[in-house]
Amino acid sequence: MHLSDFDFELPETLIATRPAEPRSAARLLVAQPDKITDGVVTDLVDWLQPGDRLVLNDTKVIPARLLGYRVRSGPEGETQAQMEVTLLEPRAGGRWAALLKPLRKIREGEKIVFAAGLSGTLVEKTAGQGVIEFDLSGDDFDRALELAGNMPLPPYIAAKRAADARDKTDYQTVWAKNAGAVAAPTASLHFDEALLAALRDKGVQFTHVTLHVGAGTFLPVKVENVHEHKMHAEWGQVTQEAAAEIAATKAAGGRVIPVGTTALRLIESAAAGGAIAPWEGSTDIFIYPGFEFRVADALMTNFHLPKSTLMMLVSALMGQERVREIYAHAISENYRFFSYGDASLLLP
Repeated sequence: MHLSDFDFELPETLIATRPAEPRSAARLLVAQPDKITDGVVTDLVDWLQPGDRLVLNDTKVIPARLLGYRVRSGPEGETQAQMEVTLLEPRAGGRWAALLKPLRKIREGEKIVFAAGLSGTLVEKTAGQGVIEFDLSGDDFDRALELAGNMPLPPYIAAKRAADARDKTDYQTVWAKNAGAVAAPTASLHFDEALLAALRDKGVQFTHVTLHVGAGTFLPVKVENVHEHKMHAEWGQVTQEAAAEIAATKAAGGRVIPVGTTALRLIESAAAGGAIAPWEGSTDIFIYPGFEFRVADALMTNFHLPKSTLMMLVSALMGQERVREIYAHAISENYRFFSYGDASLLLP
């Protein structure tokens, strides 16, 4: 299985830099084995059935991108230089692993000052990243980060425009609860309270799980032989209650439909023993054609990057040839791609 098997040509004009308004007005491509139907996200009410269960990732994106300046003391006094910091994951003792630009110009022990009274010290440089020890912790750190930080937009959006105040709402799900992600579970961005209420009235049920999406979700696959790729690890949790709800739906013959690849990867990690079970830890599950799905019966997801692990995941669910047909249709019909783009409902 080769990386080139998951490549396709995507017109630059189809890459969305802002979401649809309202959220649920985004377009929805519904793919069945022998049919493709074009619609909008609010049509989910017609496609889902009483007893179906949507699995929702309740991670909360933190404003992880910080602009500040490093402070260096020398014989001629104190000097300052701009730094850009993107937080990756928390470490013990108020420390965070982070990407720093420019990393090569900052030394261990130097201080970085941000807005809102937030500052930190670079305590380690390793493997192209840094570890920063912040001077605030707990709620004080969270409050300062909310004021000082910007949403960590995906690279393909950040290359076109800077994050702004709108993104603090747009790049967050309406049910976001557990802070820790540095990228959004983007299929979930299409839901608003009105759509959730309509689905509840239809008899659709909901289960919340948590997977803190990491920056590794945007890392390119660098090996031609797909089997040699090593996935990034992300922390997740399926509670006992969530596992019981999913198991009950399976037993009753209902469909379990994760909203987004993050929710799918998490519940399949929790079912590695053969059936869904409570689970907590880091998962680096890699789903590509040939994978045996134990929990997910379908998937709602956005349209993904060429040659990405997410293209491999949807190909595992629908079949490689079918996914090529789906994406060719999406491009010909001018669906909007990637994080702020339109959605698909994949029904294998």
